[in-house]
Amino acid sequence: MHNRHNQLSALVQRHQCGANAQAAKFPSSPNLPSLPGMITMTDDVRLPDPVRVVPQLAPGSALILRHYVSSERRALAERLLPLCRRHGIKLLIANDARLAFAIHADGLHVSENVVRQGPQLWRLWCPPHWLITAAAHSPAALRRAANINADAALLAPVFPTASHPEQANLGILRFAHGALTSPLPVYALGGINASTVRRLKDCGITGIAGIGGFQSTA
Repeated sequence: MHNRHNQLSALVQRHQCGANAQAAKFPSSPNLPSLPGMITMTDDVRLPDPVRVVPQLAPGSALILRHYVSSERRALAERLLPLCRRHGIKLLIANDARLAFAIHADGLHVSENVVRQGPQLWRLWCPPHWLITAAAHSPAALRRAANINADAALLAPVFPTASHPEQANLGILRFAHGALTSPLPVYALGGINASTVRRLKDCGITGIAGIGGFQSTA
């Protein structure tokens, strides 16, 4: 995974993704300097042991802990946090602001269903310095993410993906339109690998996110 992640990181920089690429589009955002160029997402099946991959992630990137069905989710989060800090990785907790607050994580990721409900009580647990990302699958979802003051959105799926093979992908044209007209910074998610990432040039993205495409097939 180390080589795969570094290759993708280099491609992201080469195609001018990341916070610098968004500076002109979102000049007033105080969080732009802290936006990572890459986000890795954990998965109970496809990435069941995120602890072992943290040392292989690019410094300055982020890790979103999903593992929704794990009975030891808090214990896993507590193991990940010091490891992420040691390697310069931001740790975000998905859909659990209380857990993120309790372990002093770097931020929160919220699903599209949570975004539809509005900020509600979870916003009360969010310190001002947190990085807040939101899932989105359409331009309307991007607008809702902006309305809850998310710092960035993960727009998906761009390409066919093993995570949701039954779900229709946006395709490069619809994705590019969504990203370029988005009211907040956008990450590309879904089917991202060393081949497809090249097609994202000039799509106006902040960076890329994924699971399987970041892992070595060796």
